[in-house]
Amino acid sequence: MKHEIELRLPPEVAGEASSLQTAAAKHLGIEAEEITAVVPIKRSLDARSKKIVVQLKVAVYCGETPAKRTFDKDYPNVASEEAALIVGAGPAGLFAALRLIELGVKPIILERGKDVRSRRRDLASIHKHHEINPDSNYCFGEGGAGTYSDGKLYTRSTKRGNVERILNTLVSHGATPDILVEAHPHIGTNKLPQIVEALRASILDAGGEVHFNSRVEDFLIEQGQIKGVALQNGDKVMAQAVILATGHSARNIFELLHRKNILIEAKPFAMGVRIEHPQALIDTIRYRKKERGPWLPPASYNLTQQVEKRGVYSFCMCPGGIIAPCATAPEEIVTNGWSPSKRNNPFANSGMVVAINLEDLTDHQQHGPLAGLALQKEVERTAWIAGGKSQTAPAQRMMDYLENKHSASLPDCSYQPGLQSADLSKVLPGEIHNRLKQGLKVFAQQLKGYGTNEAVLVATESRTSSPVRIPRDRETLEHPEVSGFYPCGEGAGYAGGIVSAAIDGERCAVQLALKLGKKIPQE
Repeated sequence: MKHEIELRLPPEVAGEASSLQTAAAKHLGIEAEEITAVVPIKRSLDARSKKIVVQLKVAVYCGETPAKRTFDKDYPNVASEEAALIVGAGPAGLFAALRLIELGVKPIILERGKDVRSRRRDLASIHKHHEINPDSNYCFGEGGAGTYSDGKLYTRSTKRGNVERILNTLVSHGATPDILVEAHPHIGTNKLPQIVEALRASILDAGGEVHFNSRVEDFLIEQGQIKGVALQNGDKVMAQAVILATGHSARNIFELLHRKNILIEAKPFAMGVRIEHPQALIDTIRYRKKERGPWLPPASYNLTQQVEKRGVYSFCMCPGGIIAPCATAPEEIVTNGWSPSKRNNPFANSGMVVAINLEDLTDHQQHGPLAGLALQKEVERTAWIAGGKSQTAPAQRMMDYLENKHSASLPDCSYQPGLQSADLSKVLPGEIHNRLKQGLKVFAQQLKGYGTNEAVLVATESRTSSPVRIPRDRETLEHPEVSGFYPCGEGAGYAGGIVSAAIDGERCAVQLALKLGKKIPQE
């Protein structure tokens, strides 16, 4: 017999198998020996009060053994089917490719960067030599920005069926089944590369194609119909349908579309800094105890405040994480954060950013739909100069920043290229600086101990989302001016993370397949 029950348990009970079994038996009013298995369905941590509890939904089996779940997928071979192009091998592009295969379309992925393993050498060069390869870095290359930027699987999507589908596909390609259970699933940068390789293997085994070092330089359009793309080496790749899944940092694509008078739009985004604290301090603040202990994960936080009609908020918080240098071109400083699967580094970092609305871009209005991109470039170059014209990042202790003081020294920090003490009020635009400062003061009051000179602000966190939206029809998902052209994922302004980008990739694949006359099976 199978029972599904919900439990609220202390972390040390929820985390130990025999204790969990005893708690389940007590809840059901039976002997623990009658239980053959307790299988978690959903798990979340509630640390809002002094009494920290784990909220669990579990399946309890009595007198029977649960069936073993299988996640393997059997993809059809599409080598001889009609082909569609996918520009970009991030989560949107990879999941679009797998969905096309399921629907009988051959995907051809064109990725400007290198395969996921070869990218590592270029990342190491950024850390050690401050050298940026514009085609292979933290943002560009197989797997996209998410592969080496943490692997969080949080999403605001309310379509749980789509979310479960994405998570199941990740598990079938090597992710831990725990991501199906945890309320805030996370894979970790150390494990994502192998999963990305497995996704590629499925695409290739099914007859799809993946081409690296293949930067798209032009879109071939005739009478409003996409016909293919031109690559940087002069080659042309022809197809009647193209999914554009290039990510939020593919500035050359935005500029290309603008030059070709293909409709794009400026959109709101956010900008600020990375803030880093000792993880032990965040643990103490969030758990209200001196030591976290073995049953609690490294603590995280989520902060938001309205300041002068603009949101100031934490973004992409990385417990036990590292601040990464994420520039995509020389003469710019860009930061992001990531965590390994165990989240066992000594620091906790988070983006701390200020919302930027379209009316905030009047000083850059001469750039039209690229106004936000122009602001990004300006601030990132200012940070590069303030850091000493290398990947050394300008930084300031938190309380020094709030009190307008120079930081005579800087604390230890996970940002490997190094820090340079700087006045961040001169790095950030005035309104962003003023709102960030007010927001941080509120957060320091809300979380006792958060405001401290043990914390350091590192500039700049500027790539929170795309500053450009590429419009598309709500139903067909095609660009309104170019038939067969499907803007997709974060770069087009329709996603905000790995899962939402993957979902959007699948949605575009379905609409593309429909246009090619394929039947979509009911699921």
